[in-house]
Amino acid sequence: MEKVVTILLVEDDEVDVMNVKRAFKKGNVSNPLFVANNGIEALEMLESKTMGNPKIILLDLNMPKMGGIEFLEVLRKKEEFKNISVFVMTTSNEESDKIDAYNLNVAGYILKPLSMDRFIEAVSILNNYWKLCEFPD
Repeated sequence: MEKVVTILLVEDDEVDVMNVKRAFKKGNVSNPLFVANNGIEALEMLESKTMGNPKIILLDLNMPKMGGIEFLEVLRKKEEFKNISVFVMTTSNEESDKIDAYNLNVAGYILKPLSMDRFIEAVSILNNYWKLCEFPD
């Protein structure tokens, strides 16, 4: 039986949110997907447990109020959220962002592809990856 893995998308750009949803649909990704528009909203959703305990976070870096790196710093300090797998999906190709993200234990750093086909392919690869992974309860 396939385990249901909840995913939290932290993304402020509506077009990117729609693209992720479209890529999930085209890639037959059936995981429950919740969306937060910035780091503050994401932390509130995690702490309120409104979506249970997501095992995976797809995180943009460039957001208002609380950006991705700042969100990761807070997330990794909280014991109950330390084991969530975080994949950065961003347009930032800055070396310092990559270093900061990996120092905060991200599972991967993905540059947002330009074409929808490449984006669907990336989401499909991620889907296969998290289907293979075992997560603690």
